[in-house]
Amino acid sequence: MTVVRRRWSIVGVAALLVAVLTGLVAATGEVPGWEESVFHAVNDLPDGLEAPMWVFQLAGLLLVPLGVAVVAAVFRQWWLAIALVVFVPLKLLVEKGVVKQLVERERPGTTICGYDAADPGAFDATCGNFRGDVPLDGLSFVSGHAIIAWGVAALLWTVLPGRWRWVPVGIASLNAVARVYLGAHNPLDVIGGGAIGVTIAAVLILVIGVISRPSVSIDAPLRHP
Repeated sequence: MTVVRRRWSIVGVAALLVAVLTGLVAATGEVPGWEESVFHAVNDLPDGLEAPMWVFQLAGLLLVPLGVAVVAAVFRQWWLAIALVVFVPLKLLVEKGVVKQLVERERPGTTICGYDAADPGAFDATCGNFRGDVPLDGLSFVSGHAIIAWGVAALLWTVLPGRWRWVPVGIASLNAVARVYLGAHNPLDVIGGGAIGVTIAAVLILVIGVISRPSVSIDAPLRHP
């Protein structure tokens, strides 16, 4: 269990460092040239990808951790079910109560394409692709969708067997790509969000999965009751 504790402590610290570094860049309120280039590279992908990308972005909805918690309870992974439920208020607290109080950067429609709510007629719609009625203004850092998708992926890593662990990671990665593709977020928004999600998950794993269950391995795969 000491190995598990050490592993997730390292993961949590590394993820927190990424979150802080992305936050420092975003805190300027500007989008660096290299980040804008990445945004356009993803956002300009073919329109035919809109349907699958819209599906993958659903992995960041607030109900996802609660739905996965129900499945975890069915498999009697009680610590995981509790962690997933607790994850939701922690996500809201960190995102709304901390990060967005410290970092104020607008969405790509404003920071990259110059949308102004006071003069919407002057908006250059050819600057980017804003699909699915995504908002053009409002605070963008961090992506709440990315927090959820990556947090759930990290928590599931502890119980899924073998290669199955990579399925939630792949979904979380595509969720991050989808949010940029749809025009809802800048690249650092989803990177920072993913890092915060992993940080929260690591804390929950250490507190609920390891410390509260010192005699049971949290790396045991899911088994049907």
